[in-house]
Amino acid sequence: MHGGNVTARDDILGRLRSKLGRNAQNAATARQAMGEVLERHPGGPRPSQPADRLAYFRQRSEALSTTIDEVAAFADAPAAVAAYLKRHGLPLAGGVAPGLSDLPWAEAGLRFEARGGRPDDLVGITGCFCAIAETGTLMLCSGHDTPAALSLLPETHIALVRLSRIVAAMEDAWQLARDELGRLPRAVNFVSGPSRTGDIEQTIVLGAHGPYRVHLVVIREA
Repeated sequence: MHGGNVTARDDILGRLRSKLGRNAQNAATARQAMGEVLERHPGGPRPSQPADRLAYFRQRSEALSTTIDEVAAFADAPAAVAAYLKRHGLPLAGGVAPGLSDLPWAEAGLRFEARGGRPDDLVGITGCFCAIAETGTLMLCSGHDTPAALSLLPETHIALVRLSRIVAAMEDAWQLARDELGRLPRAVNFVSGPSRTGDIEQTIVLGAHGPYRVHLVVIREA
C-alpha cells in the first residue's frame, strides 16, 4: 500500500531512477543524450542478403504461404488479379483502396468499389507502403486512400507492391517512413502471409483472425 498520490508505477520508476543515479540535476543531460541517440537511429548488425532482392523477397514470402505474380506496369495489375481470382474460383468483386481506383479494373472484368473494407467482403485489394525482403513482410500505412480494413476483413487480401519499394530490412522500412511520411499515420500494419494460429494441438491453421490468403502482384515499373 502507498500513501498520498504515490502509485506502484511511481514507486517502481523511482527505484529505477535511484539505481541509475538519476536526479533533477543530471536528468536534463540524460534526456539530451537519449534524444541524440534516437535522432541518429543507429542500426545494429544485419545478416547478409543475396544480390537479387526480388528473388529473396519471393523466397521469404512464399515460405509464409504468400503467393506472388509479377507484371511490367500498374496498368497490367487488374488483368493479373482477374487471372488469380478466376484460377482460384474467387469472386470478381469486392473493395479496392481508393488510391488504386484509377486502374482499369472494369476492363479486366472486375467489379471493385473504391472504399474501405466491409465484413461481407471476400476479396480486398490494397497498395503497399513498402515491403521487407528479410521477412517477406508488407508494411501498410492507413489513410484516406489506404483504408486498413481492406487488408484485415476479407478472406483474400491482394496487394500491389512496386518492385522499387522492396527494402532490405525492417530498419529500412522505418527509415523510409520517417523520410517520406514525417508524422506516422494512425495505424501501421505489418502483414507476413495469411493469418495463422497454432493454438490447437500445435497445428497451424490459416485464416484464424484475418485473411486465409495473401497474394502479391509485384510491379516492375519504376
